[in-house]
Amino acid sequence: MSETEPNAEALNAPLIPKIPPPAPPKPPTGRPVDIGEPPPGGGAPSSASTGGTDDAIVGEPLSASAKRRRRRNRGGGAAGGGAQGQGQSPAQGQGQKQGQGQGHKQGQGQSGRPPQGDATASGASKGAAAGSATGLGSSEPDTDGRSDGGGESKTQGQGQAKKGGSRNRNRSRNRNRAAQPVEAVLTDEDGPLDIDPKSLKKRQGKSRNGRAVGRYQMNVHVDSAGHTHIAVLEGRSLLEHYVSRPADDVSQIHGNIYLGRVENVLPGMEAAFIDIATPKNAVLYRGDITRDADDVEVADDARIEDVLKPKQLILCQVTKNPIGHKGARLTQEVSLPGRFVVLVPNSKTYGISKRLSDQERRRLRGILDRVKPEQHGVIVRTAAENVTSEEIERDVTRLLKQWEQIEALAAKQKRPALLYREPDMAVRVIREEFNEDYRAVIIDDAALHRDVHDYVSAISPATADRVQFYNPKAEKLPLFERYQITEQLRKALDRKVWLPSGGSLIIEHTEALTVIDVNTGRNVGSSSLEETVFRNNLEAAVEIARQLRLRDIGGIIVIDFIDMEIKPNRDELVRTFKEALARDKTRTQVFAVSDLGLVEMTRKRIGEGLLESFAEQCSVCNGRGVVLSSAVAGID
Repeated sequence: MSETEPNAEALNAPLIPKIPPPAPPKPPTGRPVDIGEPPPGGGAPSSASTGGTDDAIVGEPLSASAKRRRRRNRGGGAAGGGAQGQGQSPAQGQGQKQGQGQGHKQGQGQSGRPPQGDATASGASKGAAAGSATGLGSSEPDTDGRSDGGGESKTQGQGQAKKGGSRNRNRSRNRNRAAQPVEAVLTDEDGPLDIDPKSLKKRQGKSRNGRAVGRYQMNVHVDSAGHTHIAVLEGRSLLEHYVSRPADDVSQIHGNIYLGRVENVLPGMEAAFIDIATPKNAVLYRGDITRDADDVEVADDARIEDVLKPKQLILCQVTKNPIGHKGARLTQEVSLPGRFVVLVPNSKTYGISKRLSDQERRRLRGILDRVKPEQHGVIVRTAAENVTSEEIERDVTRLLKQWEQIEALAAKQKRPALLYREPDMAVRVIREEFNEDYRAVIIDDAALHRDVHDYVSAISPATADRVQFYNPKAEKLPLFERYQITEQLRKALDRKVWLPSGGSLIIEHTEALTVIDVNTGRNVGSSSLEETVFRNNLEAAVEIARQLRLRDIGGIIVIDFIDMEIKPNRDELVRTFKEALARDKTRTQVFAVSDLGLVEMTRKRIGEGLLESFAEQCSVCNGRGVVLSSAVAGID
């Protein structure tokens, strides 16, 4: 075939893969490539180097069995022929360089990795080697690296590409199957246990005129963008709000378990950055590292650089979602939450919720002594009140099976991977919150309602009838508008909150902390100034506790109450504030009133708050809240 430039008709022709006639095999060009040999600079082997034992030397004659496999795989190779066959098109009509043109791109085809060996090089010998290694055939390039434009591609090279692509696809599917994380098992295959009528009656909760009566109500709304909004009402007042976005495998990963790889260790910070296969590396502090029971060489007080080494693979769990430019926070003390208990693998942790009565704690302690597994810790949750020993034992058994699956999956992985994924937001909130104190759970999405109803029917059959479906097409108002949730959410995004007596709160967020200022506003009182200030502060303390939960404010919080002269009034203020925070399941710590009248407190930050979920930084002031005046522009 003469070496000519392609004509206009050839350039405009569609890229249709063509199978050249069989030709005798050609001796290998360049250096032989062994199976699984990584390309220069590291990385995974290309599709041509992982085909099998008959492909050990690229370019050598195939055995009879290899030829049979090649013929069988031709159908699969042709099916994916868009990727494999198009790699020959530059050689047939477009005259691009063998390793750098479209053939190079198509050589990445199924595997998604660059071709092996000298596939990116130009020149006669390197171009031929690239053609063999990437499955582009053995078209003879000219002296400037162009293909001769003919149909000289060898059948062997094409067969290599087809087999390599087919096997690479199979290997990719197998890898994807192996990397699938363990999903939380929420129900048992055997169905719910038979519960005696006495225990069942205790869990049914109160009712009036055939309708359930409870302090709380949960409304779940799924919008057109796929966001799941969960609103918890106390009476008619919005108490908590959760939002789950479709991209929550990146931003909302709290509770997920990963196999992480240590990227670098910072002794000065007593921390390490861990790659957990998310866009941002996570951070693991020294205090969150657990020592392997079999590792007797590492002391409990060892420095972090003695415990963790770069490239080391570790099992870890996310305790705090990534926020802004900060990555997620990790711990090695893994825990698996169930409905009634929390399993703490490889731990001696043993405990029962303090929210339960002493009598109930004694009963549960006797059950826990019987069902507690060896080498693992168990914490009994508040939801275990009045449950039977069989239910607790089944919950422990289910969590043990999940942990065994996680360990088995971790043993197979050689790189960072997600091992366990927490269930959907709605199911998580139901698992953590729902009990007989809820009068209803109302959901406006049919599929989600079905999943939640099945879950509640399995864990709490006595309250399954409280899970209700709200049909937005049949109702006059959307779910959130009917219960005035949308209006309350808008108010919760404002910096100013009005108190019933006429006072107000000003809530300001900064990078370091959140500041709350209490004002009397229109509250002028009716007796003395001290009494007016005291009543205003008590009212503000209760509302601040609600706002912290509703806005999900975490970190350091400083509250500037109005100054009071009488010390018993200050003590009563702190007591009232702590009592209002007692119903908040997020860990809080409150300190005494300072000499300046400030109350300092902390609230555990798990993820982004309500404001961050619904707002974005202003493009004009870049989040400062002010714009420089025109007078500044005149300063030289």
